[in-house]
Amino acid sequence: MPSPCSTPDAKAFLPTTRAEMKARGWDEVDVVFVSGDAYVDHPSFAAALLGRVLEAHGFKVAILPQPAWLNADAFREFGRPKLCFAVSAGNMDSMINHYTANKKRRNDDAYSPGGQIELRPDRATNVYAQRCREAFKEVPVIAGGVEASLRRIAHFDYWSETVRPTILATSKADLVGFGMGEEQIVEICKRLRDGKTIADCRDLRGVAYLMGSKEELAPHEWHDAASDNKTVAMPSFEEVKADKRAFAEATRTLHHETNPKNGRRLTQMHGDRMLVVNPPALALDERSMDAIYDHAYTRRPHPSYTQDIPAHTMIKDSVTTMRGCFGGCTFCSITMHQGRAIQSRSQDSILKEVRVMAADPEFKGHISDVGGPTANMYQMRCTKPDIEARCRRLSCVHPTVCKLLGADHGPTKQLLKKVRETKGIKSVRVASGIRMDLARNDDQYMEEMAKHHVGGQLKVAPEHVSKKVLDFMKKPATHTFDEFADKFHKASKRAGKEQYLIPYFIASHPGSGVDEMIDLAVFLKQRGYKPRQVQDFIPAPMDIATCMYYAGLDPMTMKPVETVTKLKDREVQRALMQFFKPENYFVVRKALIEADRKELIGEGPMALIPNKPPKEALLARRGAANGKRGDPTYVHAKDAGVSSRGGKTRRPRPPHHSR
Repeated sequence: MPSPCSTPDAKAFLPTTRAEMKARGWDEVDVVFVSGDAYVDHPSFAAALLGRVLEAHGFKVAILPQPAWLNADAFREFGRPKLCFAVSAGNMDSMINHYTANKKRRNDDAYSPGGQIELRPDRATNVYAQRCREAFKEVPVIAGGVEASLRRIAHFDYWSETVRPTILATSKADLVGFGMGEEQIVEICKRLRDGKTIADCRDLRGVAYLMGSKEELAPHEWHDAASDNKTVAMPSFEEVKADKRAFAEATRTLHHETNPKNGRRLTQMHGDRMLVVNPPALALDERSMDAIYDHAYTRRPHPSYTQDIPAHTMIKDSVTTMRGCFGGCTFCSITMHQGRAIQSRSQDSILKEVRVMAADPEFKGHISDVGGPTANMYQMRCTKPDIEARCRRLSCVHPTVCKLLGADHGPTKQLLKKVRETKGIKSVRVASGIRMDLARNDDQYMEEMAKHHVGGQLKVAPEHVSKKVLDFMKKPATHTFDEFADKFHKASKRAGKEQYLIPYFIASHPGSGVDEMIDLAVFLKQRGYKPRQVQDFIPAPMDIATCMYYAGLDPMTMKPVETVTKLKDREVQRALMQFFKPENYFVVRKALIEADRKELIGEGPMALIPNKPPKEALLARRGAANGKRGDPTYVHAKDAGVSSRGGKTRRPRPPHHSR
């Protein structure tokens, strides 16, 4: 990989305009990537990574970032693509990007220049795919990215409170490539280049498609003779829309077919058309992962931008080491998108990237993150591949850590040591989060984290304290957090550092009522935590927790799950998590009285709130009343800063997991 120049010109990037295409001596391109994100040539951004992968295979690729979508003019920028359009809403789902848990419009977009909003439409995949079709009717349209991936079957849509059909029906795309997509897009383009049709790509792993009403499903085998190659029919779109139990059954079936080594082809009728979802793509091996990340990324936004792109500012000095997660948290989409198997880069590939960063004259010597969805899962894997090939367990760590899981932190410790000893590196942080139930079992890892890789604060995600809620989440028991916290604080003290944990908790998760949130508030009070951010549960498409929210059933057991759906009830849960804020006083007081927990009101050391409202609470209530009467934007202004998981808007995590 060449050393990046300080101010690369447009020729170092994939073309974004016809003029840039012509400057390369091209009259046409093979593939146009349409993205809801600004174009940043960094491997954490999907369009850049997939574009570089295709470029390495000899394809001419152009990027159309955040195009004007009111008509098809912008989609004709490069003329007719020779092979296909590849469409994505971007690194985030466009609806989560646009709206808070309270369904209020967000006031910034981290993936746009200057954080500007409204540079992509709602349900961007649908809009972009339709404009591509208008621009060039006969050109195949491939939809991908997290938005399309998590809408590949009929799904509950939180923003419209309805069950919507597969995104193939609403977008009119020819194929959805679900998951991370590198192997699918390369093979699709190779086949199209060789004169085959888009229909000839229907046998690929990791793709979904809608058949015509008169087509017949072709037989196919993805597994060896010893494995089950059956096709499994899920309840139809009409059934899951009308019957919540059928919706839960479809959710259970989908999640049990996510292991690419034994996952079976799924079908779901949509009227007289059959949706077909092939088994997921196989996990990438180390060599394939290295090849993806070893391309000559400039690691910068395209030079046409005059404003910083917040997501790039955060992740520009980060390094992705792995992808995937075997945690199986029911509220998280990582496993459904990236897979359960951990896919790791080699140390040589990672260190090569670190040396390139260190040689950049603009680099200050500080690596902001070395990790992925879960930083301390690097090179962890099942120790029995033959059993892994048959396993349908949804989590390798819940309810207990599987005895076959190879959970050695040795490779992670060795890698971090080599990174921090690289010439030109002054500090190395781990900001992408670590799994506490694994980390607490390795004292040396804890010591090295506290000594070298925490910049005063370490983010962890216990998520709740109620055993019932934690079981619904597939998260470890509270004592795990307490044990981890004790070890971390002792390790920090031995390192001579004053460091703190920043624990994240979720409000309004299925199973969490007022009583459970009061218990969480008491837990926070006892341990002296005052969370500045409230993670507010958002039912993302296809998640198990989303099924609980919508259907009121745990799809794995079919047992009822109580959940809060009204915005005013969600407000109570948020207020209880921030009981110490004066503006929440009256909401918390009412909740405590109604729950018969008056002992938590008073002047004692463990009381959540005092008997008398503080002056700030009275002023806040008066201001809220005045605002509601006189300012129609008051509520919007108050809640505009709630992030996708609640609280004040925070810059996104490094988007290792977003594609």
